Amino acid sequence: QVQLVESGGGLVQPGGSLRLSCAASGSIFSISFMGWFRQAPGKQREFVAGVTSGGTRTYAESVKGRFTISRDNAKSTVYLQMNNLKPEDTAIYYCKVLVPGTDYWGQGTQVTVSS
Repeated sequence: QVQLVESGGGLVQPGGSLRLSCAASGSIFSISFMGWFRQAPGKQREFVAGVTSGGTRTYAESVKGRFTISRDNAKSTVYLQMNNLKPEDTAIYYCKVLVPGTDYWGQGTQVTVSS
């Protein structure tokens, strides 16, 4: 079992920045992938960014150049630094981790970009 605790969401003006954190506990030695997804009202959940245990990072096209994902293996934590935020980034952001045979999701944290 893996437990995930997310933090860092909030309200920010367009052009602003936020940093999301997702701390994992439990059977963390088996985590192969850590990533972020988001779901806006009325839309399907979509991939935002991910990082493998080997450090390979991938991003959705819509966030490339603005968002940076990083992983602290010692703390079993994944971060999402979000810069130059736009209103269309408004969504609930979910952390996801993969272990052999299954995946786990965080509870979600709201990000609202509005003036």
